[in-house]
Amino acid sequence: MRADAEALHEQIAASVTLLRRHLDWDVAKRRLDELNARAEDPALWNDAAAAQSVMRERNRLADQIEGVVRLEAGVRDAMELVELAEAEGDAATADAAVADLSALAEEAKRREIESLLSGEADGLDCYVEVNAGTGGTDAQDFAQMLLRMYTRWAEQHGYKVTLTEESEGEEAGIKSATIQVSGPSAYGWLKTEMGVHRLVRISPFGGNDKRQTSFASVYVYPVIDDRIEVEINPADLKTDTFRASGAGGQHVNKTESGVRFTHIPTGIVVASTQDRSQHRNRAIAMDMLRARLYELELRKREEVSAATEAGKTDIGWGHQIRNYVLQPYQLVKDLRTGLEKGNPAAVLDGDLDEFMAAALAARAGATRSEASASAV
Repeated sequence: MRADAEALHEQIAASVTLLRRHLDWDVAKRRLDELNARAEDPALWNDAAAAQSVMRERNRLADQIEGVVRLEAGVRDAMELVELAEAEGDAATADAAVADLSALAEEAKRREIESLLSGEADGLDCYVEVNAGTGGTDAQDFAQMLLRMYTRWAEQHGYKVTLTEESEGEEAGIKSATIQVSGPSAYGWLKTEMGVHRLVRISPFGGNDKRQTSFASVYVYPVIDDRIEVEINPADLKTDTFRASGAGGQHVNKTESGVRFTHIPTGIVVASTQDRSQHRNRAIAMDMLRARLYELELRKREEVSAATEAGKTDIGWGHQIRNYVLQPYQLVKDLRTGLEKGNPAAVLDGDLDEFMAAALAARAGATRSEASASAV
């Protein structure tokens, strides 16, 4: 029992060390004091947007600091209880203390993963863009399945989802679609889904009962506000207007309300059919373009351009991050982390937390290795 307690103690201590280092503990505490002082200033609330930004940062930082303090206190109490129980020969109390340590270890692991959601844009809302790739009608149907999967994941977490643009497939599904997901750290979580996804199943659109393979790509980028400056030269833009498809009745057949921007230097294309007003769609599309360019700059700074380029490569063999196999067996496998789940229906219904956590944990493992190497 003592050995179990010591092992859990070491595990939690390693996580706490990383959490403190990641927070830059002394700097974080000073920053929290500053934010608390600003929150108590009545003048702050004259600017609602600024006040919300301050409170979001304050609440996030307070939760991180208080979480570390609770972990440290909980470990001390549990280890003291283990020692006391062993001295008195109280096996039941020792078991309870080890159970407490196990729960603390799980919390420490969760916080270690969540600590990776403190990048410059991780706390922001995001756009999720899904595009059908190789596979014809099956790929377009798969793209719609992925769009529903992310919508369901967002709804299960209390996030708001807004359909920004959708291009329907000829027979079924979608050629492409973009949704805006609004909620705490939406970009931080959903950016782990960026890449090419592969589906294997017996096609419901063919009569030969043979397995079909189809692909779709997912691209995720943060929603930014006016405080983040992104300069766009009008000469670099190609603007198209078009008649939106889908809901809207006769209006969409008579007016070119849809707006599409092509940023010539980067090849980035964004479009909006969200509103009946072309003026409003132009503003939405411009916000999306600014967000795409900002995300591109973030990835250049972080030197992980490979992840960004994955969204621009052929949407087919050799580029996928995850396989969804519906026949001849039931399996979803993430090729980056090796995580597998045997219930594709649940995954496609939004059960993505384990995959997202595994992707972030892989980064945590790299951080841990780097920290260990630097300490040697």
